[in-house]
Amino acid sequence: MLTIADAQARTQDLVAAARRAGADAADALYLCTESTAVSVRLGALEEVERSEGETIGLRLFVGQRSASVSSSDLGGAALAGLVERGLAMAREAPEDRFAGLAPEDRLLRATPPALDGDDQQAPAPERLRGRALEAEAAARAVAGVTKSEGASASAGRTTLALATSTGFNGGYSTSGYGTHASVIAGEGARMQRDMAYRAARHFADLEAAEAIGARAGARAVARLDPVKIASGTMPVVFDRRVGPGLLASLIGAITGGAVARRTSFLLDRLGEQVFAPGIVIRDDPLRPRGLGSRPFDGEGLATAPRDIVADGKLTGWLLDSASARQLGLEPTGHATRGIGGPPGAGTSNLHMAAGALSPEALIADIKRGLWVTELIGHGVNPVTGDYSRGAVGFLIEDGALAGPVAEVTIAGNLRDMFRALTPANDLEFERATEAPTIRIEGMTVAGA
Repeated sequence: MLTIADAQARTQDLVAAARRAGADAADALYLCTESTAVSVRLGALEEVERSEGETIGLRLFVGQRSASVSSSDLGGAALAGLVERGLAMAREAPEDRFAGLAPEDRLLRATPPALDGDDQQAPAPERLRGRALEAEAAARAVAGVTKSEGASASAGRTTLALATSTGFNGGYSTSGYGTHASVIAGEGARMQRDMAYRAARHFADLEAAEAIGARAGARAVARLDPVKIASGTMPVVFDRRVGPGLLASLIGAITGGAVARRTSFLLDRLGEQVFAPGIVIRDDPLRPRGLGSRPFDGEGLATAPRDIVADGKLTGWLLDSASARQLGLEPTGHATRGIGGPPGAGTSNLHMAAGALSPEALIADIKRGLWVTELIGHGVNPVTGDYSRGAVGFLIEDGALAGPVAEVTIAGNLRDMFRALTPANDLEFERATEAPTIRIEGMTVAGA
């Protein structure tokens, strides 16, 4: 793995080589990831995985024609061949009048903000094994748990550098750690499985392995002996585990590509009331130790916190440079990219702000409803907003959780669902996309 400084030098040199060879513009992205994962099952070591890989990608332009090429060989001869191959491909590519690098005057020129995303630790496999064993033991100790699907603990580090022929040259590194446990409760036809997982940028921020395992076990036992419920229209409450999926549907509808293709159910709603008044949805790429934090976007633009939804109103689209040109707008610092291909647009640390009510108060007046803890399938139409997903969870009766429920489908339209949404006050920052418990009125539940 190259240091950040060496990675920046390598990408800058590759861009310079592309320009000398005849490219009108170019950018280069270096990405290196290394990870260690230890898995256990039934108290015994099952697997130790160690991986490390580095790749450099080059995107170059000849007029309005472009091509992207990549190599895992960073030697001089390999990179010279990469430039030659990329130029040959670009000269044969079709013209795209929207293609190009980000506007030079929008690039990050200041010192990137310190986001504390890398703790520089490298926990030994023995330490990871200990965490995995602790998580599994705690899960298996829960009364009613009968089998283990195993537990794991992981550690990794990523180094990224980006250089452009317009003068940007930046890089940063991140660390990441996780712990997972999955168990089965019950016997025979009564068996139910569930899991728990937690991730963090700093090893010291990880939740105790025993707590993760105990939660996995409790979740599995709680799902035993599910019942079917009669179909009807009722309030549906999305547990914190599944609420972020609603935000993913929102983001998919407001990225520049979807808007430019006119494949978004929110196409005509810019500046309008999409959620109830008071709802705030924020993307914050500068949150210290955030799982999605980044000092610059995939094109070298500065990043900044932004309320995507403010007081229930949609404030704008998420745009990379190409989609911004297509729409006659400016890029928003939300470009995302991998080694190959052009950038797209996406979020960093996204969350829906907490509401005023506790989860208990949120359901206190529900005579009959459904609390959803798991969603199945991908039944969301991004063009119409029609929503239909298989669901697992718990019946809500007289303001309290009753027995577990399975084999149901929940349906609605995202436009209506967003307007009928109420968040609870239990927001926690555990993932890159977060939401509190969410209640949605008037959804269709198809059961027995």
